[in-house]
Amino acid sequence: MTTLPSNPAAHGPAGQSQAVDLRDPIDRAHALRVGKAWTELRRGAGAAALRAYYFGKDDPLEQGQMDALDLLTQRDRTMKGLADRLRIDPSTATRAVQRIVNDGLAERFPSPRDGRVVMVRATKEGRRRHAEAVDRRATALINIVQSFDHDELAILASMLERLSDAVDNVAAALEQEADCLD
Repeated sequence: MTTLPSNPAAHGPAGQSQAVDLRDPIDRAHALRVGKAWTELRRGAGAAALRAYYFGKDDPLEQGQMDALDLLTQRDRTMKGLADRLRIDPSTATRAVQRIVNDGLAERFPSPRDGRVVMVRATKEGRRRHAEAVDRRATALINIVQSFDHDELAILASMLERLSDAVDNVAAALEQEADCLD
């Protein structure tokens, strides 16, 4: 993988943040800790237990179903709009919608404005199952954030937002780099 350009804003005057230098043993150790924490958040035992709690035990929702229902309970969507919001390929969205339709969580219908356009909406059962999962997710999150004091929570929120932005920026740069190689 090509090294992406560093953030020029990270090279400020003394007293401001400096760019991470992975040749520095301390910076490298911190980067490895971030990577390990990311892996544990994604696939660790705690993450698996939280997913099982969030999505239910008897008839669990899948993560993709929950992602789609998060959007469909806000408003009806076109297939293209759903794919765009989920950041997935339209063919993947079509397969995902087929699964939630088969499970009775959503339904397709023609757009009232253009009958050629397929819309998707959450069913009553989809809204009920989504609401139950949202309640469980909120309960878990409340308990998680109580592990931090007021100042730490503000810092954590800021850092997670920056992490999310950094991931999106790296993904975009890698996609652009791949496009240039084609």
